[in-house]
Amino acid sequence: MSGKLSWRYRRALTIAQRVRSSIALRGWRGTLSRISQEFVSRPAIDDSLRLLPLDAPFEPFALPSSSHPRVSIVIPVHGKLAYTLACLRSIAATPPTDPFEVIVVDDASPDGTADVLGQVAGLRLLCNDENLGFVGSCNRGAAACVGEFIVFLNNDTQVTAGWADELLRCFELRPRCGIAGSQLVYPDGRLQEAGAWVFADGSAWSIGRFEPRSDPSFRYARQVDYVSGASLAIRRDTFATLGGFDTRFAPGYYEDTDLAFAARAAGFEVWYMPTSVLVHAEGISSAGAPDSGMKRFQAIHRGTFAEKWRDALARQPRPDTPLPRIARERYRGTILVVDGATPDASRDSGSLRLISIMRLLVDDGWHVAFAPDDGRATDTAIRDLGRWGVEVLARPWSDGVPSWLARHGETVHAVVLCRHPVAAQYAPLVRRHAPGARLIFDTVDLHFLREERAAEQAGIASLSRQASATRQQELKLIADADTTFVVSDYERELLATLLPDARVELLSNIHEVHGRTRGHAGRRDLLFVGGFGHPPNADAMRWMAEAILPALRRVVPDVRILVAGDVPDGERRSLAASGLTMLGRVPDLAPLMEAALASIAPLRFGAGVKGKVNMAMSHGLPVIGTAVAVEGMRLTDGVDVLTAVTPDDVADAYRRLATDAGLWLSLSDRSIDHVAEHFSADAARVALQSALL
Repeated sequence: MSGKLSWRYRRALTIAQRVRSSIALRGWRGTLSRISQEFVSRPAIDDSLRLLPLDAPFEPFALPSSSHPRVSIVIPVHGKLAYTLACLRSIAATPPTDPFEVIVVDDASPDGTADVLGQVAGLRLLCNDENLGFVGSCNRGAAACVGEFIVFLNNDTQVTAGWADELLRCFELRPRCGIAGSQLVYPDGRLQEAGAWVFADGSAWSIGRFEPRSDPSFRYARQVDYVSGASLAIRRDTFATLGGFDTRFAPGYYEDTDLAFAARAAGFEVWYMPTSVLVHAEGISSAGAPDSGMKRFQAIHRGTFAEKWRDALARQPRPDTPLPRIARERYRGTILVVDGATPDASRDSGSLRLISIMRLLVDDGWHVAFAPDDGRATDTAIRDLGRWGVEVLARPWSDGVPSWLARHGETVHAVVLCRHPVAAQYAPLVRRHAPGARLIFDTVDLHFLREERAAEQAGIASLSRQASATRQQELKLIADADTTFVVSDYERELLATLLPDARVELLSNIHEVHGRTRGHAGRRDLLFVGGFGHPPNADAMRWMAEAILPALRRVVPDVRILVAGDVPDGERRSLAASGLTMLGRVPDLAPLMEAALASIAPLRFGAGVKGKVNMAMSHGLPVIGTAVAVEGMRLTDGVDVLTAVTPDDVADAYRRLATDAGLWLSLSDRSIDHVAEHFSADAARVALQSALL
């Protein structure tokens, strides 16, 4: 057989093997989708990535490095100077927030790399006398690091804003994280890698390769078998404890896989962090055919790796295991969460609570998929939820909850339906398509109770009829659910009377205890937090404008009530004209909490536990509220909060706090302690674990 025919024969065998492997892993549909991608015309470079040009003439530039870095970025290079310069310029353009240093290890480059890089200010340049390869250069660079963290970075990459910050955040969010890796993207915009799986024979699979990088199914943080050394973060002391990159894998290939297995054997976790994004011109730093050049070490070192980790690989999946099964088996199970809209922590306390619940579920080892009933999720929301490890099922990537349940229902462990309008739609579908799943109804608050109080406040018969209909529907959902969550002791006791056979768990608001950073001196204003779209908030704003603010100004003429939350333009102008200070939505409430004298919660109707009260108390900010506002929270007037019935009561409470620093400090201390005791993540975790049994 001639050389050309032999090559064609080997190529045909390779293609056939890849197709068989793809069918086993992806299935027919996934394989056909992958093949079709090869016929899609796409530009060589995705303009939205804003890549720096490789042919830009060199001019000296500087890296804003620190002599006391928290993170040390190690870049091994061997030639390819244009790529190295583009990589360094990208770091200079979007530097890490934490103090950092950049160490380039020039591995005996043949193209004058050292002379040019010597003109880059702020760069630590190490030059090897002889070629050590990727492994040797990385180990030498790591030995010179002084930062708490090392980030290994290929020179054929360009980083994006927040790239290093998000890698370090992974360690902050996950105490057992030993290694964190980035989302790698091709210059044409396709996804290159979202972490990787390793099979029992030592072969590996790059998750998401060639898929759209914006697909939410690849944009949530997850544990993986390894992450690419093209962008790999690890604590410096952990790297030293593990012995660095094993020199058996010199000059390169499988050294990152081996390091990840060593970390996992030592009790650490390996995480893919999708919010850390960089562009990788894969193969530039190790070009060559599979059987020549650097590439030949891929096959050689696979054997070395398989021998070293024989026992660990025996617990890995077979090479023909379907990818969905591999992903499922990494979790305790899948939990679907459905709410009316995608949660936004800056919008309302219900969103903050739901995000906290999903974070707890992820931390406990569950795969959490969130579906908004309206089908919408912004790119920012997908990114933010993905950072916590939550997969978002939204258009155009998902065709809705019914279809998702029909496809995945048999593998779902539990479905959490939030609020009665959502639960009423989907509870029957859950029972039909996921008969083995736990059906959990999260009331958020008892809607019928809020509506009954609103009807009583307004004296409108139609509202009373609506409340009656809501009561009937909500109570039926509670009776039919496996578990129902309520947010207050009052609501749990009420349901114990109305539905004594229902299983009801208390899962209240979940708040981090922020504490206070300043005392009583200099504080003056009152703070109200809440959006106008929630009827109790709208009523409270009008009451503050019409009666409470005038009563306050009879005591202190220049006192202000600050309103933080979304309010329609017309209402905002009207309320501002009445004297309220309208701030709109405020992404970070902490500065307001640290400046205000007290939080005001003048709610005349409503239900559930009020997030605005919890939030203020978590910052040590005393609360002036009505009985409805502090209901069901185990708060005592004069000890934990100050309660008020009339506008004059609010004014008197304000006067007491303004003139009595001792009272203010006592309420502040009690507030912090109360949130820690009753609204912590630990208390919520107990309720979740009970419901999922």
